[in-house]
Amino acid sequence: MSTSRKHIHLCGISGTAMASIAGLLQLQGHRITGSDKAAYPPMSDLLRSLGIPVMEPYSESNLDPAPDLVVIGNALSRGNPEVERVLDERIPFASMAALVHDEFLRGRESLVVAGTHGKTTTTSMLSWIYQVASHENAALEPSFLIGGVAENFGSSFQLRPTRTFIIEGDEYDTAFFDKGPKFLHYFPDALILTHVEFDHADIYADLDAVKTAFRRLVNLVPRRGLLMAFDGSENVTECISKAFCRVERYGFKPESDWQLRNIRIADGQMHWEIWRGAELWSNVSMQLAGEHNALNATAAAALAFGQGVPKDAIRRALASFKSVKRRLEVRDVIRGITIIDDFAHHPTAIRETLRALRSVYPKARIWAVLEPRSNTLRRKVLESDLVESLRLADRVIMAGVYQQRRVPDAERLHPEDVVDALNSTGTPAELHPDAAEIVASIAPRLEEGDVVAILSNGGFDGIYEKLPARLRQRQR
Repeated sequence: MSTSRKHIHLCGISGTAMASIAGLLQLQGHRITGSDKAAYPPMSDLLRSLGIPVMEPYSESNLDPAPDLVVIGNALSRGNPEVERVLDERIPFASMAALVHDEFLRGRESLVVAGTHGKTTTTSMLSWIYQVASHENAALEPSFLIGGVAENFGSSFQLRPTRTFIIEGDEYDTAFFDKGPKFLHYFPDALILTHVEFDHADIYADLDAVKTAFRRLVNLVPRRGLLMAFDGSENVTECISKAFCRVERYGFKPESDWQLRNIRIADGQMHWEIWRGAELWSNVSMQLAGEHNALNATAAAALAFGQGVPKDAIRRALASFKSVKRRLEVRDVIRGITIIDDFAHHPTAIRETLRALRSVYPKARIWAVLEPRSNTLRRKVLESDLVESLRLADRVIMAGVYQQRRVPDAERLHPEDVVDALNSTGTPAELHPDAAEIVASIAPRLEEGDVVAILSNGGFDGIYEKLPARLRQRQR
């Protein structure tokens, strides 16, 4: 870990991970500056609160005077003026993932949470378990880096002088000069693997390419390590088949090492049993709903217990766990109309979100308002899966594809086809080009008891503010 104070400049600082790294580096005593095409909340608010200057847009002059180190985000490529100056003048540079390893993981115990779905929530759960356990044993207080704001901490990062560092392992590529996944830099001592599905269609050619990346991650876990893997996925089973470390499986199967049983909703909480082999390990409860969140919590609990965290601390942590920003987050309730924000990036995530909402609001009319924004949803490769997921809603509103011209027409999702498929099978669906038209269309039709799930992994043109504002106008 670095001890000398440096001027470190982050190109692409407004991304969730990059802004969090900026905060961690500042905690180490470094002077931090950053730049971006356009800074945007919530990370622009975080950086402002930290007093970290953000320069917009990208420019060679943003590197005056030349920093000691430039961290280049994975959204930047050749032709970017700051990248060109770094290369021309040989200013020292690194990727975010390599910097994380060199500055924070070296000499610590690295606990990595990876998978196509659930990794942000599971990383947050695991971090909170260790935090609660540290009240009895200060040595367990964790450092962490999460791809979202964990509500229990009010932050996406924490740095402590203790040994444990918990990190979300992202399979997306690292930088223009390193096209491998970020998580290959994190060298896990213990690993949770939640799901493996085709995703990130802009960088992975097919499912086999995705599985190859995860197999390489599994291959980095040392023999003394622990791999906690979901047992309800053949893809996960393939990826862990040649692991050299101890492997434990979690899921719903009778043969699971950690089995979930009797999931139910009562008194505003989700309750279930965790069995370890043939014995009841614990009854647990949590404020979050959804079978997928019970799986995430069980994985975090099992890994923590395997690393020596006491069972009682694990139970207390799950019972007091809140959530992660933009994961089934209730943004507003107006005249009995509930507005939910969820970071939808994949058909499977949409399916689990709608299933969870159905369990919490069994009598509600659920509206799914979807912006195809992620690099996977913008493409038609998973169109049939998307249609099946959206059928779980009572009403579906589709927006146009975000920045559609960046996706070749032959590869692009055509929302009108999704709408036609839904209507043909009895799920009312509509297409509106943008947030303004969506709000104008649905606000007059929303009724008390309705639940509106806004599904996007971006800002969705301010719909999170526009819809509540229109409903309040209607109320007056």
